[in-house]
Amino acid sequence: MAMAKSKTLFSIFFIPLLFSTLITAKDPRFDRSLSPKSLGLRKEKLSHLHFYFHDILSGQNPTAVRVAQAAMTATSPTLFGAVMMADDPLTVGPEPNSKVIGKAQGIYASASQDDLGLLMVLNFAFMEGKYNGSTVSMLGRNAVFSGVREMSIVGGSGVFRFARGYAQAKTFWLNTTSGDAIVEYNVYVLHY
Repeated sequence: MAMAKSKTLFSIFFIPLLFSTLITAKDPRFDRSLSPKSLGLRKEKLSHLHFYFHDILSGQNPTAVRVAQAAMTATSPTLFGAVMMADDPLTVGPEPNSKVIGKAQGIYASASQDDLGLLMVLNFAFMEGKYNGSTVSMLGRNAVFSGVREMSIVGGSGVFRFARGYAQAKTFWLNTTSGDAIVEYNVYVLHY
């Protein structure tokens, strides 16, 4: 009887433990620590990018369009709830015919009921020189009527892998009737 009881206790405790160990041993790991060098990452650099962002809402070829809005957006003094999709040119100079070096692609939305405060979620996609094919991702609050606004750089690709930093935006020109704007950007990016 004691022997049967021992076998039962053994079966109850040891066999499930053995089974769970075998299952765990066969599961592949989903994480591991790596050396930055194993990905070809070298010393971190700080880059300063300077360009102009052309946000054109008017005319036959707008670069930003409203894709959604709330029921109250039309009566809101801040256009609260308006969501815009952008594919804005980035240029070397403020002139509309200045050399295009990339695009600002993403979404911005009016996220404040009290002032014109935009939530910016944009990728700066570059198409010139050593940055061709690389992107920098920006996320932040853009208080449009402040002199200089600061937003976070939260990532990137290509040359800008593992990017972090900040962007400063300053309105160069604004048409309050159409909403068209040219914004000067100074972007400071730490990357490998």
